[in-house]
Amino acid sequence: MGKLQIGNNGSSYRANKRRSLVRTIRKRQATFLGHVMSRRKLEHLVITGKFEGKRSRGRQREKIMDGLATWLGPGKVSDILPAVKDMDLWRDMIANAYKQGT
Repeated sequence: MGKLQIGNNGSSYRANKRRSLVRTIRKRQATFLGHVMSRRKLEHLVITGKFEGKRSRGRQREKIMDGLATWLGPGKVSDILPAVKDMDLWRDMIANAYKQGT
């Protein structure tokens, strides 16, 4: 019984599947963000607000807003928040980022 070996074609196929999965997840996160930001409720406050107190020790967790900011292009959260208010602009930003596949 030998080892199961995967050639270059198989590994590149798996990598492409992973990239498309990450792209789909980012798109869903962005559309959910647009949904949450369109209403001024508790979820909106949680995403845009700051908490009092100390930060916990160790490496800080990556924030969803920071990940979306790099995926969408502008690079800063402060650039994204005004764009979310304009629904057509927000949809175009999501579509362009999804097409680029980054």
